[in-house]
Amino acid sequence: MPKLPYNFSIATLCVAASLGLTACDKSMPPPTAQQEPSVSTQAVAPTPAQAIEFINQAERSLAELSIEINRAEWIYSNFITEDTAALSAAAGENYSRETVKLATEAAKYANVKLDPVNARKLMMLRGSLILPAPADSQKTAELAQINSQLNGLYGKGEYCFADGNCYSQPELSVMMAQSRDPQKLLEVWQGWREIAKPMRPLFERQIELVNEGAQGLGFKDVSELWRGQYDMPAADFGQEVDRLWLQVKPLYDSLHCYVRGELNQHYGDDVVPANGPIPAHLLGNMWAQQWGNIYDLVAPENADPGYNVTELLAEHQYDEKKMVEQAETFFTSLGFEPLPDTFWQRSLFIEPSDRNVVCHASAWNLDNEDDIRIKMCIQKNAEDFSVIHHELGHNFYQRAYKEQPFIFKNSANDGFHEAIGDTVALSITPSYFKQIGLLEQIPSSDKDIGLLLKQALDKVAFLPFGLMIDKWRWQVFNGQISPEQYNQAWWQLRNRYQGVIAPVERDETQFDPGAKYHVPGGVPYTRYFLAHILQFQFHKALCDIAGNTDDIHRCSIYGNKEAGAKLEQMLTLGASQPWQQTLALVTGTNEMDATAVLDYFAPLKIWLDEQNKQAGNQCGW
Repeated sequence: MPKLPYNFSIATLCVAASLGLTACDKSMPPPTAQQEPSVSTQAVAPTPAQAIEFINQAERSLAELSIEINRAEWIYSNFITEDTAALSAAAGENYSRETVKLATEAAKYANVKLDPVNARKLMMLRGSLILPAPADSQKTAELAQINSQLNGLYGKGEYCFADGNCYSQPELSVMMAQSRDPQKLLEVWQGWREIAKPMRPLFERQIELVNEGAQGLGFKDVSELWRGQYDMPAADFGQEVDRLWLQVKPLYDSLHCYVRGELNQHYGDDVVPANGPIPAHLLGNMWAQQWGNIYDLVAPENADPGYNVTELLAEHQYDEKKMVEQAETFFTSLGFEPLPDTFWQRSLFIEPSDRNVVCHASAWNLDNEDDIRIKMCIQKNAEDFSVIHHELGHNFYQRAYKEQPFIFKNSANDGFHEAIGDTVALSITPSYFKQIGLLEQIPSSDKDIGLLLKQALDKVAFLPFGLMIDKWRWQVFNGQISPEQYNQAWWQLRNRYQGVIAPVERDETQFDPGAKYHVPGGVPYTRYFLAHILQFQFHKALCDIAGNTDDIHRCSIYGNKEAGAKLEQMLTLGASQPWQQTLALVTGTNEMDATAVLDYFAPLKIWLDEQNKQAGNQCGW
């Protein structure tokens, strides 16, 4: 999943947050001249004017600093050296110091009665930190250094085979996707996780520091801070994601049961037992988070749609830039303005051969206005064709809300930012391929099971992974998982939610969470779980607006200006109001709901249950 780096609003550090603060609490009025208190015994309550002036100054300061850190982070991600790491760490330290100061000061105005706009800005300033640093300047510097080191360990990570050939994470991921040799897959799987071992003490110290920072802001720990950023109390948000997961769990269980049975048929009982969890190295992905790469092993008979997107891209001479140009065309077909010239001049599309870069796909807005870019090492295949649409979704969202005040230059909640590009990607259907000239004929509906299965291997298989990463981190932050239990707890949660296990015994000398970018990168992950729910809600709503009469999984909104206008209306709001109101603008409801996921995959669920019954698969693990 792509990361949004330091590139919007209060960088990655600011997301729409509701922390229970209110502008309606009674505040002590300022004393009159006759009632002037003793300086030594009473403090003067702040006034609305003082609060608004603070907010305005904070916005100006953060806007300036965000550009500085965006540039430093961009350079570091594209030229990983000790010098760029030092510059990035210095910029991060400066930004962190300022945001800690402003978040602490914002709390002083919590009881001041303000207009709704400024009350929301103040609330978001109060909860603006993702990895809050302690007030102590030495500890702030230490945290910035740790953050930089963790990013560098991941970005420079590689695994070298016995023949001396060394490979980066994208290259190793290709091997995981393509190989069907269990021993090679195991070596690659284990080899990549070696990069995370040195992260463990750094991560442990990072947790100590950021929890201290959160406590300085009035939170119990970072877990409470993260869960409190969704316009509802922190405890309620935890219950909300559990509710959504239980909606989709029966679909996931059917998919897991079918895939395990097919892998058992292919590899045999010695590699994949017929019952129990699935070994994590056999699912076609470095983290077993998406399973689309093993479609060839589990595809139903006669389900070949008659085309291969990777082959079609090659046949029509799509290079990396042309893939991005086509994704841009999707958005312009909806009525969005084309990308600026600077996007094409400054983005990174191809992995350089002369230096280390962070290849993880990401979308950037360096100046909070029009300097939007993507950075990814594009592979000319179907997966990256979809990922490019996703990344441009971030960019078009960033530009849509550029007229908002700085604090509101963000998505309605962080799941929205991830969902928008994926909503567009759901319209990458056979009819879309026909419209853009990649396909001559749209396959008949009897091929839909294969297409839906391929989608489910990525979309449905991801859901428990998207949930468990932050389930793990929330418990690390609040102390339920101690440092001595990091790896054990990680695999317990993966077993519980995903039904996958490590292919070999893992102990506490390992740090397997660190092999997933978002853990050393300090990027909250629940946004991706929410995005996988929201994208189907958005897709169904936009297809309804477009007048779609096909099954929802066959709908493409490509070229529909009415759907595009409604989408843009939502994007321009940024974080200026609670996400529930923004959601209702497009979907007609203020609740996230996984019903659209179930509707989309309804024909597949029936088919999976039939296959499991016929094969005598014993579902569950």
